[in-house]
Amino acid sequence: MAPMMDWTDRHCRAFHRALSARALLYTEMVTAPAVLHGDRDHLLGFDAVEHPVALQLGGSDPEELAQAARIGEAYGYDEINLNVGCPSDRVQSGRFGACLMREPALVADCMAAIREAVSVPATVKCRIGVDDQDPQVSLFATVDACAAVGIEVFIVHARKAWLQGLSPKENRDVPPLDYGLVRRLKRERPQLNISINGGIADLDQAEALLDDTDGVRLDGVMLGRAAYHEPALLGQADRRLFGAETVDVDAFAALDRYRPYMAARLAEGVRLAAMTRHMLGLMHGRPGARAFRRILTVEAIRPGAGLEVLDRAAEAVREAEARRDAAA
Repeated sequence: MAPMMDWTDRHCRAFHRALSARALLYTEMVTAPAVLHGDRDHLLGFDAVEHPVALQLGGSDPEELAQAARIGEAYGYDEINLNVGCPSDRVQSGRFGACLMREPALVADCMAAIREAVSVPATVKCRIGVDDQDPQVSLFATVDACAAVGIEVFIVHARKAWLQGLSPKENRDVPPLDYGLVRRLKRERPQLNISINGGIADLDQAEALLDDTDGVRLDGVMLGRAAYHEPALLGQADRRLFGAETVDVDAFAALDRYRPYMAARLAEGVRLAAMTRHMLGLMHGRPGARAFRRILTVEAIRPGAGLEVLDRAAEAVREAEARRDAAA
């Protein structure tokens, strides 16, 4: 699951874990200075149910990143990832994110420092280039510089980022995808672990991208908005993508699995809406899905809202499906 600002917080990750036992979950990007000087428990705290979970850091100072990586490992994260792909103005002004594609030597210095600081995997998530760069040059330059200092795992968002002229939202859709370039990277650097990200709409497409019909087998796919907006597809991921001999996790089963986590957080004073906001698309395509969303959206924000709201929303779907079946 891709790191997504304002979306993949700890509550989102615990919910996604209720759907897939195998998917690697990522935090939102956290800047190294925030880790060093901010509220670490707030920024880095997570529940044990989330494992395996990776911490994504933002920054460009090797020493700061090394310190932040050590702290992240001490909190129990299974991987430390460097963001070399976010195109927002705020990120650019801090000299990190996608603009680092212009400085492969600096990225390598950062990754060398992180790798030296921790015993868990140190990985990179990058774009294929920025602005007027030739992706066939910029992608390989970044990957090769990092590989030279011992980095083996790369997640490649198969689009350029346009740092001038496009918003972060437009940068997720407007620049064309180049899956072929990512496959070429794997073909020419077979010793590296290469996962692909960007525009992957469903598990059918994920399976197709993992297919080795052209003699290249990518090591993974990273899903983002598609899985966030229709999280039920994650319930099939363990079987379809990992080959696990398990029964797919139905949406109702996922709610049952997530319920103990929600109850524990409610007891700590977390508002129901902070958790239910991540599940609005869970019933996508099912009868009663609109009622499910409406109940969670309207009722979960009320003071004192508890699990009875979730029960009413789920019951609306069950009743709608019962009416459909009776009519059939």
